[in-house]
Amino acid sequence: MGRYILKRLGYMVVTLFVIVALTFFTMKLLPGTPYKNQQKLSKEQIPLPVQFVKYIGNLLKGDLGISFQFDGRSVNEIIGDLLPVSADLGFEALVVGLIVGLILGIIAGVKRNTAWDYITTFIAVIGVSVPSFVLAQLLQYYFAVKHQWLPVAYWDGPAYHVLPVIALAFGPIASIARYMRTSLVDNLNSDYIEMARAKGLSRFTVVFKHAVRNSLIPIVTIVGPMAVGLMTGVLVIENIFAIPGIGDQFVTSVYTNDYPMIMGTTIMFSVAFVVVILIVDILYGVIDPRIRVAGGEH
Repeated sequence: MGRYILKRLGYMVVTLFVIVALTFFTMKLLPGTPYKNQQKLSKEQIPLPVQFVKYIGNLLKGDLGISFQFDGRSVNEIIGDLLPVSADLGFEALVVGLIVGLILGIIAGVKRNTAWDYITTFIAVIGVSVPSFVLAQLLQYYFAVKHQWLPVAYWDGPAYHVLPVIALAFGPIASIARYMRTSLVDNLNSDYIEMARAKGLSRFTVVFKHAVRNSLIPIVTIVGPMAVGLMTGVLVIENIFAIPGIGDQFVTSVYTNDYPMIMGTTIMFSVAFVVVILIVDILYGVIDPRIRVAGGEH
């Protein structure tokens, strides 16, 4: 198991280095420049390889540089201020997605081939087909602009959380409901459930203490990748709802060619991605030792 984890850690380091390198050199292709007096830069400061080596050296010390957009403020400080808002949005969306998705999936599985099942299937199709940014704007128009039931944007109180959280959570709701419904139907048709019914156990015990409990196992395996997917959604949703989080700042930094901020937020999101994937890989290895063997551990 130790070699398996070390191998995955090695992949993580290589992946992060490639992401940093690609982002560093690609962002230089953006039109325009953040420098007001670029002609005053010395010859040693201009070559990209020199800049990259210096950036890697500072990065290894934990220094992400100084933002061009906010004079005198470090990228570390800005990310530290904005990250809690993004984390709050992502966590709320994940919780809502899990709770609502599980409820819909259980209802669809128990009431299969009924109106409840068809409604859940319709929601799942919409959730998978409609991008979050389209849903976000529809929610803004209907609930905020047309009926003025909820705030159209910002992040000032509980009411401001409703629309962005729904927009971000709709995809996870659809996926979890679909997975839960399929898994529950399979378990309800299994031999051990028939045996439990033959023993005279109540419908509640059969469904919730046996079928639902075993049906949660596939859901656990998709929560990690789903949390990773929500990170990408945060970028778009924050920009649409003018939420002062790291996602909104990332989009702004691209518009203003704020190179240190682009690099800092990219690295932050990349680290979150690979760490979650690493945790999922390790959990897979614990659950099924065959994965470790297939991955090269003997």
